[in-house]
Amino acid sequence: MEAPLRDAQWRSLYGLSYPVFTTVVEKLKPYITQSQLSLPSDYAVAMVLSRFAHGLTLKTLASRYALEPYLISKITNMVTRLLATKLYPEFIKIPVARRRLVETTQGFQEITPLPNVCGAIDTTPVKLHKLSPDAVNGSMYYCKYGFPSLLLQVVADHKKIFWDVCVKAPGGHEDADHFRDSLLYNKLISSDIVWDKAVSVKGQPVRPYIVGDWSFPLLSFLMTPFSYDRTGSPAQNAFDEALMKGRKAVEEAIGLLKGRWKIMQDLNVGLNHAPQTIVACCVLHNLCQVAREPEPELWKEPEESGQTPGMLENEKSCYYYGGNLRQLLADDLYQRLSSR
Repeated sequence: MEAPLRDAQWRSLYGLSYPVFTTVVEKLKPYITQSQLSLPSDYAVAMVLSRFAHGLTLKTLASRYALEPYLISKITNMVTRLLATKLYPEFIKIPVARRRLVETTQGFQEITPLPNVCGAIDTTPVKLHKLSPDAVNGSMYYCKYGFPSLLLQVVADHKKIFWDVCVKAPGGHEDADHFRDSLLYNKLISSDIVWDKAVSVKGQPVRPYIVGDWSFPLLSFLMTPFSYDRTGSPAQNAFDEALMKGRKAVEEAIGLLKGRWKIMQDLNVGLNHAPQTIVACCVLHNLCQVAREPEPELWKEPEESGQTPGMLENEKSCYYYGGNLRQLLADDLYQRLSSR
């Protein structure tokens, strides 16, 4: 069978091409072998990928692969855990190395006129197929769209590759609260992450920053819009439009994630296995983006609006600096646009 036809067939079955499939198998094989599983590594990986790609139930997989449901469950949990732990550090990394940081900020300049953007942040509720009636604080799992879910927070680069993933809260949590409880926020607020690539804007040094929508707090390292209904000044409205262009990268990354891995549209796993399943799908998403796999149809979510949350006491300096930086960027952008 010719490679293009073979790869198309593999994508329809497993969500990715044969070469990417073999990459996943080779990277997981040593760990699967250690587990003394009574199945070949490629068979186990294929089984799990088919479940992720099509959202198949354990019962359907058991019938398709002629295995007992308990064994299907064991294999799924093992491969999912390996993807979420062993491959995560290799394929989901914050861009701190200068070469990658430069590549990322330059890449964003092709999609937004704002300088030195290094990432776009967003959250999405991942729908749970079923929430157990005895789930602790069950009402907290219901998101603003009315279904039970877990809240996934991701940061993507210009290539729609995730460089940070966090699943820590039920879907009813506010985006800002989830962000402030994340490891990324704590590293940024404490300056554990230092992006050493300043550019000059109107004579002021500007370090790399991420962009988000109104649901995130304005901080020195996180730029958000002035308003959600274009009620600002001409300079502020121009800034908001440019910021939202940069934010498209993460919107489309989430759309690809849910479009390629159908299980993310209706997560039919136990609540205790749900976070690692979500992270595993994010790892697989990055593998596909790095390999430049054809992009499937985007999963679309409803438009949303709102106001930026207020600052916390420990954020005062970051908030005021962020406000000054945002206005500086807005004034610079408007000046550049006006001089054309």
